[in-house]
Amino acid sequence: MYSLTINELTKEQFLQHYWQKKPLLIKAGFTDFNDPLSPEELAGLAMEEGIESRIVTNDGSWQCLNGPFEDFSALDESDSTLLVQAVDHWHPEASQLLEPFRFIPNWRIDDLMVSYSTPGGGVGPHLDQYDVFIIQGQGQRHWRVGEVNKNLRQFSANKGLLQVDPFEAVIDVQLEPGDILYIPPNAPHEGYAVAPSLNYSVGFRAPNQVDLMSAFADHLIDHDLGQPRYGDPELAIRSSQGQLHDHELENLRALMHQAIDDDSVFLRFIGETLSQPKHDKDLLPVEPAMCADTICDYVSDYPHLYKAGGLRALYITRDNAVILFVEGHSFSLPIEHLGAIQALCDQQSICTSQLEPALNCLLFRQTLSTLINEGYWYSE
Repeated sequence: MYSLTINELTKEQFLQHYWQKKPLLIKAGFTDFNDPLSPEELAGLAMEEGIESRIVTNDGSWQCLNGPFEDFSALDESDSTLLVQAVDHWHPEASQLLEPFRFIPNWRIDDLMVSYSTPGGGVGPHLDQYDVFIIQGQGQRHWRVGEVNKNLRQFSANKGLLQVDPFEAVIDVQLEPGDILYIPPNAPHEGYAVAPSLNYSVGFRAPNQVDLMSAFADHLIDHDLGQPRYGDPELAIRSSQGQLHDHELENLRALMHQAIDDDSVFLRFIGETLSQPKHDKDLLPVEPAMCADTICDYVSDYPHLYKAGGLRALYITRDNAVILFVEGHSFSLPIEHLGAIQALCDQQSICTSQLEPALNCLLFRQTLSTLINEGYWYSE
């Protein structure tokens, strides 16, 4: 298990002074760091269908190739980088790198991207719209990071490869194994390998208004909601038929707000959307499937349950109920079982004894058997 040390800061001080505000170099954030996977394992993942991967090269001009790859002839001995997204979904040891960062709410954590670079390899100067922690693995990498600047011009260096204009660095450093960079949104940065290097990027989710509004519209359509129409029973004769009056604008705005302001609609939408999987997973469904009558025997046979890699699980409490959201599905349960649901959502592995008080409830047993049958939680 990895243990994070943020210089002399507490996690509360980091959130107060750095999170989404300014970059931070964390020297020896992980002491005695050991890579959880090898470059060869990373290359193996990049050959798999359904796993997002790229090779970026710069031999005078930037090139970006998308996987899966049958061979790695494009990965030169210099100026080349292999990047693989969501490695935490398929590599349990690598997924442990996310655990020290769970002082950030789980729903904000996106995935673990891993890159392997040959000397000189990188993706050029760029900025991200989300927070990221970059962990140095084997090798060394030279990084430059600038202050947050939302006005930097972005341009396409190659299809699918956005970069920014030159920037002034406030951090200019060569990272050693275990060193970590925190980079907030809109802070320009660039890193180039000094020696063959592995880097691990813990990225965070930051949906924008378009993402949320588009997903909300899809939710209304999928569930046959949002049917109320505009009405104007107080309509009166006006001097200009072409004018859209202020009160009509407000009525139209209110009609739209009405859908979002419906608490039951919005809660289901936001929970299902934020728990929706971004990538496929390597799940282990249970066969034959269990039912509510057999789940107690299963729990007593296995002392621990493990959350599938990259699984998104969150909950919302309302009145006398707790709504559990897992991979885009929702389950409503009595509030008295909040402790068991917290354990499922907060911990990557749990002692099944934590669930025993809730097993007296038929609805909880049915929910737990469904979650295990689907492979969202598994035992060993």
